[in-house]
Amino acid sequence: MKQKSEQYQHITHEFEPIFDERSQVLILGTLPSVKSREGQFYYHHPQNRFWKVLARITKTESPETIAEKKEMLLANGIAIWDVIQSCDIIGSADSSIKNVTPANLRIILEKAPVKTIFCNGGKAYELYQKYCSKMTELPVVKLPSTSPANAAWSLDRLVEAWDEELNRGGLNTQELK
Repeated sequence: MKQKSEQYQHITHEFEPIFDERSQVLILGTLPSVKSREGQFYYHHPQNRFWKVLARITKTESPETIAEKKEMLLANGIAIWDVIQSCDIIGSADSSIKNVTPANLRIILEKAPVKTIFCNGGKAYELYQKYCSKMTELPVVKLPSTSPANAAWSLDRLVEAWDEELNRGGLNTQELK
């Protein structure tokens, strides 16, 4: 029954990056999960705390729709995308990622005044260091993952860590809404 999910699949990233000319920070994940690919947008898994963390930091309601999520990001100078353009992966398991083609981060960096890049979790950070750091030459910060797999971190603890690092990296969350 689980045989299909235990086999490698070649996945190509299908979402556009979210950014505009006011984006000051860039948050990178690895690659959209199975649930995100099904929902056709970033961090779509109902247990992923990404949107809850950002809502608390930006002092806004947690967005529900794709339009609300995009609006929250852009209104607060936040860009999002992923490190990987394509790879082979088993289900959503970051630990299984191989045969990586990195995303072209210049698409964002040539149009937005990004000061710092943040990686949502250790695998995104590792892949960024391996494939993208020379391309960007920007400071990079590893944030604790908002994934449900990172159960050791409570929502409150994630909010505190993310808020501190985003402030240090150039996003003044004290001035946000």
